[in-house]
Amino acid sequence: MVDRDTLGLDALVDVLKAAGEPTRMRLLALLAASDLTVTDLTEILGQSQPRISRHLKLLGEVALIDRYQEGAWAYFRLRQEGGRVALVRGLLSAAAADDAVLARDEMRLVALKKARAEKAQAYFSRNAAEWDELRRLHVSEGDVEAALKAMVGDEPVDSLLDLGTGTGRILQLFEGIYRRGIGVDASRDMLAVARSNLDKAGITKASIRHGDIFNLPLDDQSFDLVTIHQVLHYLAEPEAAIAEAARMLMPGGRLVIIDFAPHGLEYLRDEHAHARLGFSHQTMTDWLQRAGLALEKTTDLAPEGADERKLTVTIWLARDQRVASNIADMRQRLQAGGV
Repeated sequence: MVDRDTLGLDALVDVLKAAGEPTRMRLLALLAASDLTVTDLTEILGQSQPRISRHLKLLGEVALIDRYQEGAWAYFRLRQEGGRVALVRGLLSAAAADDAVLARDEMRLVALKKARAEKAQAYFSRNAAEWDELRRLHVSEGDVEAALKAMVGDEPVDSLLDLGTGTGRILQLFEGIYRRGIGVDASRDMLAVARSNLDKAGITKASIRHGDIFNLPLDDQSFDLVTIHQVLHYLAEPEAAIAEAARMLMPGGRLVIIDFAPHGLEYLRDEHAHARLGFSHQTMTDWLQRAGLALEKTTDLAPEGADERKLTVTIWLARDQRVASNIADMRQRLQAGGV
């Protein structure tokens, strides 16, 4: 059987030609460590924008890097899988740790990330009071995260998609189980916060994308775990977001939703832009079924006491039904002696 990660002679030579140039090798080293724009790369390498763009075009032509748009900006990063990328990572690992040029590039990248972090922290600080108030309304984030991890389990998953990623916390929380992660958010300010947090955590296998939760810039059936954490109550059409999330799931993939149970805190509509005051189990079950998903587990995390001013957090876990149907068909054939 042919190893899917091996390369034919022509492909091997193409990769070596593309990578075998000093500037392009420096670009690959930087893009293996972070998502960067042409402006970022120009600043780090000290070369002109047209020159950097030409090198990026050549790397893209041999499928070594990904390009994705975020408003007026285009971000680039080293691809995360495939034989071509494995070869490049091998070449990068062979570079001397004390190489002066690569060390200088890395130092400039660290400075750029620091500037990113300072900008993100400024935004976070401006909004901290609002987030702190909302956190006081329900059980601790630690309790929610512990319940979430228990529900998802610790079995490795190939790909994770976090919708409305916010600070990127979900990508950090599950960093130990996924091979490839993507966080999508509509707020460019929050994307800056998420990128900064991933940088601080040293997580390079996850990337952040700008996107519309109702029209995701991603291929169908690309993820085996999708999460939507405290996002649906901001949406006028949460069922449409669930249907779009279901479109992202591989057969048998799982969708996890974390949000509020029904409540009567009307002031959250005006003061915190909540479009929905929580979701009942029945409503969520109906939406999931219409999206082709089967609800498997539900957990309610209620605050202590019977305080109506506090919110219950609910976690729903649903699975794409295509694998379940295939298993049921196989069992029927076995019972009928057809296999």
